[in-house]
Amino acid sequence: MFISKDICPVPFDQQPLNEFTSLKKSCFFSWSLSSITKYFNTLFIIFLCLFFGLYPFIYIICLNKNNILQICKYDICTINFIFIIIFTRLYLGWSYIVKRLVSSTIFYEESGWYDGQIWIKNIESITQDRLIGLYEVMPFINRIKYSLFISTICFLSELVIIYLI
Repeated sequence: MFISKDICPVPFDQQPLNEFTSLKKSCFFSWSLSSITKYFNTLFIIFLCLFFGLYPFIYIICLNKNNILQICKYDICTINFIFIIIFTRLYLGWSYIVKRLVSSTIFYEESGWYDGQIWIKNIESITQDRLIGLYEVMPFINRIKYSLFISTICFLSELVIIYLI
């Protein structure tokens, strides 16, 4: 939704609502906004693709090539590390957007890094942006945060298991 220049001096690409829309349409960020079943199905598909895609490389790197269980442990540990990176990127992207949506002031650059300005939102923009940020984006940020937490716990427990066995 474009706000006219009379009301908002912020360039089109730097308006929080337009940043939210472009992030929502991007390939990497869009699947995190899907329903819970589609979200977990996508995670499962990513897991399977990474498992079978990384298995040959882990097999080459692994010292004991006869122990398939050890190769699978290393493979799953690597996949969990990749999931941690994915969830961290998702969390940072969405939390940046929520911060800009919920904030009552917007920092923007007119033509370059040297001429930054601050715009104070009007009441309508604050209300609309905060409703979108709190009720549309925050539940997905919480889902990503929990996924990151579970993935980190799994990764650390796998490291302990690999070290002990």
